[in-house]
Amino acid sequence: MMNIEQSREHDTVLIIDFGGQYAHLIARRIRELGAYSEILPLPELSREAIERISPRAIILSGSPASLLEREPPIPPEWVLNLGIPVLGICYGHQVIARMMGGTISRASGEYGRTYIRIIRKDPIFEGLGDRDEVWMSHSDHVEKPPKNAEILALSEDIGYIASFRISGKPIYGVQFHPEVSHTRKGRAILENFLRIAGVRKTWNPSNMAERIVKEISMTVREGEKVLCAVSGGVDSTVTAYLVKKAVGDRLIAVFVNHGLLREGEAVEVIENLRRIGIEPLFIDASARFLDALKGVEDPEGKRIIIGRLFGEIFKEIVSRDPSIRWLAQGTTYPDVIESGSRPLSARIKTHHNVGGLPRDLGLGVIEPLRSLYKDEVREIGRSLGIPEEILRRHPFPGPGLAVRIIGEVTKEKLEILRRATSIVEEEIKKTGLYDSLWQVFPVLTNSPWVGVAGDARREGCVVIIRAVESEDGMTADWAKIPYDVLDRISRRITREVPGVTMVAYAITSKPPSTIEPQ
Repeated sequence: MMNIEQSREHDTVLIIDFGGQYAHLIARRIRELGAYSEILPLPELSREAIERISPRAIILSGSPASLLEREPPIPPEWVLNLGIPVLGICYGHQVIARMMGGTISRASGEYGRTYIRIIRKDPIFEGLGDRDEVWMSHSDHVEKPPKNAEILALSEDIGYIASFRISGKPIYGVQFHPEVSHTRKGRAILENFLRIAGVRKTWNPSNMAERIVKEISMTVREGEKVLCAVSGGVDSTVTAYLVKKAVGDRLIAVFVNHGLLREGEAVEVIENLRRIGIEPLFIDASARFLDALKGVEDPEGKRIIIGRLFGEIFKEIVSRDPSIRWLAQGTTYPDVIESGSRPLSARIKTHHNVGGLPRDLGLGVIEPLRSLYKDEVREIGRSLGIPEEILRRHPFPGPGLAVRIIGEVTKEKLEILRRATSIVEEEIKKTGLYDSLWQVFPVLTNSPWVGVAGDARREGCVVIIRAVESEDGMTADWAKIPYDVLDRISRRITREVPGVTMVAYAITSKPPSTIEPQ
């Protein structure tokens, strides 16, 4: 992983990572506010690390763990005695309460949108009203605060402690997630914390592309080549372009058609890459992938097989050219956290460019976007001059349509889903909604539904349309697409796609759901 090096001219906000899926989102929000942030996993926390980083403030992240477990992750007591401001978020909020003598309990959880009532004025809530909308995601809660704590806010529905402060100290806990876009005044809360901590806003990421190119140049030795798998998506395209700027013709860009793409996508990807000066090595392995997926219904099984086949293809390329010493991947942070590859984190699903590749590939790995989110990747792409229509493409999973087909992947199912996908994208683009959505796509389910054709009974399948709005893919709200648009999509799919008798619309946010179905 290539990290942006801290400059001594910046004040540092240190995020102590307990394995929560929002740790990097917290760091990114702090950077968006103009302050420099770094993440330190709890197992790496030490006095030496604190001395090296010299933080101006500390934020304790959320976690999939529970303080009610036998040995939950807890930082050493001296973390709260450094004399610098501390903000605990969700699990971090509970950690502060427990470390200072409070008690934690489990009862009804709170998930998604929740309202809080601010019952005590404090600089952390400057600019907020007496009642505000926040984003919760917890089952444990602070039942009894520390004796020296001042309760600042309560959740409106249940009355849980939503925020407290240690009296006379800039040590705060908030049960909700201010870093998530669905907390309406979340940025204001984080901005208030930076102001309380006296953090200077000197961070500007405009030179990230230049730094990344420099790091790649320093990493890859003269004469060594870099293999980069390109899918045509934003992440792999920007990665390939950065590597191209760093090593020139020593980039070997490979586009593998695994047969799980959308209609016309292979041609479109090759043309787009050529537009930015990258001539990819094209490999059609569609029959190979489809054969390997026969009879496989488990989504994790699909992802692992697809990752393994990508690895085999890369090994075959490398065997023909021993000067290839590196593999570049467009891995972004949501890929990393959902694969559970950080200490204390929980795996949600395996991504083929994170956990599915064989360990004996024999190449060093370059992941220049590993700590970034997709909107940040797009910003880097714009600074590099990559065409906007490439940067605006919606995220598409590495395993392709395989993870949007529930159950076994077959040619027949792929044909149904390809045609349905084409209809959905056509209608959404026609109405001008495409750029306002994070993702929109159909899912082919295994559920049968009886239909009627003329006067005859007809059995078919159910297609679910999924459309979400998001800033970064970490959280997402289901999109309120106009009924007339949904009506046109439904009528076209049931009329034009044989085998579909029902079209449904998904109205669940992330969390508790994921964006992709599997």
